[in-house]
Amino acid sequence: MIAPSTDAMKSAGTGKQVGALGVVLLALIVLMAVNFALVARQNAFDKQYIEHAGEMRILSQEIAKNSTEAVTGKAEAFRFLQEARQAFERHLDLLRAGDGATGLPASPPEAAAALGRVRETWSGVSGAADVIIGRWDVITTLHEIAGRFSETIPRLQKVTDELVDAMAAADTSREQLILVSRQSLLLERIVRNVNLVLRGGLEAVTAADSFGRDTALFGRVLNGLLEGSPALGITAVAEPAQRARLEELQTLFAPVSESAGRILESSPELFQVRDAADRIFQNSGLLLDGATDLETVYENLGAQRVISAWTGFGILAVAILVLVLLAQRYVRDSRLRLQASTEQNQRNQEAILRLLDEMGDLADGDLTVQATVTEDFTGAIADSVNYAVEQLRSLVSAINSTAVQVASASQETRTTAANLAEASRHQAKEISAATATINDMAVSIEGVSENASESAQVSRRAVEIANKGHQTVQNTIHGMDNIREHIQETAKRIKRLGESSQEIGNIVSLINDIAEQTNILALNAAIQAATAGEAGRGFAVVADEVQRLAERSGNATKQIESLVKTIQTDTNEAVISMEQSTTEVVGGARLAEEAGVALEEIDAVSKHLAELIESISAAARQQSTSAGQASQTMKVIEEITAQTLTGANATAESIGKLAELAGDLRNSVADFRLPAEVGGEQEGETLAAQA
Repeated sequence: MIAPSTDAMKSAGTGKQVGALGVVLLALIVLMAVNFALVARQNAFDKQYIEHAGEMRILSQEIAKNSTEAVTGKAEAFRFLQEARQAFERHLDLLRAGDGATGLPASPPEAAAALGRVRETWSGVSGAADVIIGRWDVITTLHEIAGRFSETIPRLQKVTDELVDAMAAADTSREQLILVSRQSLLLERIVRNVNLVLRGGLEAVTAADSFGRDTALFGRVLNGLLEGSPALGITAVAEPAQRARLEELQTLFAPVSESAGRILESSPELFQVRDAADRIFQNSGLLLDGATDLETVYENLGAQRVISAWTGFGILAVAILVLVLLAQRYVRDSRLRLQASTEQNQRNQEAILRLLDEMGDLADGDLTVQATVTEDFTGAIADSVNYAVEQLRSLVSAINSTAVQVASASQETRTTAANLAEASRHQAKEISAATATINDMAVSIEGVSENASESAQVSRRAVEIANKGHQTVQNTIHGMDNIREHIQETAKRIKRLGESSQEIGNIVSLINDIAEQTNILALNAAIQAATAGEAGRGFAVVADEVQRLAERSGNATKQIESLVKTIQTDTNEAVISMEQSTTEVVGGARLAEEAGVALEEIDAVSKHLAELIESISAAARQQSTSAGQASQTMKVIEEITAQTLTGANATAESIGKLAELAGDLRNSVADFRLPAEVGGEQEGETLAAQA
């Protein structure tokens, strides 16, 4: 009795240990689920951070492009610049403070340094963009004025040249002829200086000052030629036709003079806009690098967090270890219980053998046996045996009376058996029909399983194709980035070529001025030679040659200047084309990124579809197996029904014998000795002995 108590205590202790390990395993599973949920949430936030940083990279280049185009007077560039600035500011604010609408939190501390560098660079770019946007009306107005200059100045030059020809033919005074000729030169310088002011750069300030002086000088000389000016030493032109041309010049020059004032007043703002555009262009590369670094930081956030997918895998490993310990504990507990059970069985077997020795006479039909009740577990058995013997005594007595009743009930049972046989035949027919239906269903399910397997193979192929497409898109994005870098480098070189051609233009302008001065000197020399008479005839020939040389030099410089302007125009168009190409490449990269995202979604959907099809295939196979088992079961049931039918028929035949067997049963129990019969036998033996 002590051993079972000790085993119970050991079993209880082992049960507590197993329960504790089960609680630990459950806690690890919950912790692992929470870890993976947090990792999925953080990955979703990281994806939004990366999207905002990618948009900022694209917007940084759009701002630089639009600011450059805005300086040239394009109205759409101002609107695009304003929209790009607002979009960049919005993305930066979302990264800095988060987005309450989508639940996106502010950027984590790991990205604070990179985000701070972007904000610092953006503060300069944003201020410069505000300067350009704030001078929107001024810039567009100045370029409109420049356009009107381009239309008016050629007309002024044409009228001036006609006036020079008329004055030369009319033998006008040399001083007036020189002044009118110089007016044509002033017009060319005015046009050149206006273009320099609008173009900006180091020469813009000097060009603005020269533009103001030349415009004022042209107006004073024109008024002096019409009305006379003692201060300038100019005598008024008297010839009516020449005065009519001077008045026409004055009418054409009036709007030019008025616009010149506006250009001079707005030139400081134009310089500020040009400087702001240069600062944006210089900082756009830094802003792009900063946004790229910020995007890289966001991409690496997952690897820096303590809670990551690897943490979940670690928890899973610990859970598996706990599960192994739990299994080991359970196996050891099973072995201990088996050992205790073996020892207890040995003791029980010995007690049973003792009980069997006492019950040997019972096997011979002696119902007078009385088993000894002990403290072993066989004591309860002995008590039960004694009770069973007592009941058996009653049973034998009851059998004698029951045998008569069995004979009468046998006839009724025979009728029931016949009915049962008829029902069994009907059941066999129904089971045969059900078996055929189940077989057809098994064939259909097998076809479904094969189709599901083929669909699973197709889905896996779709996943592979989607993965290849995603890799191709990534290669395309990388190629577009390389193209954009090459285009930007080419644009810089072309811009430097334009600046070099500008320097050539300045040199040509200087040569042109020298040729003009030489022409004027030759004209003066010719006039002096004419006044000298025969003595100056040889000098006049030299002066004519010098004048022709000066005119040829002037024509050559004009051709060079035209060629330089053509080079500058082509250079500017090439720069603009490069910038447009850069924009298109950026757009293409964006589309490629969107295609990559779409392919990732297709990949995920294909994987999910493959998993569903695999599940359907497995379920179909399981259903096919179940259908086959059901078919086998129905066959077994059919056989059992047939056996039942046969058994019912046999039962009907056997019941006829049951009455006979009842009599035999009564005769068979006659061998059992009951206590009353033993007493009678003893009395008979006593009487026989006395006799």
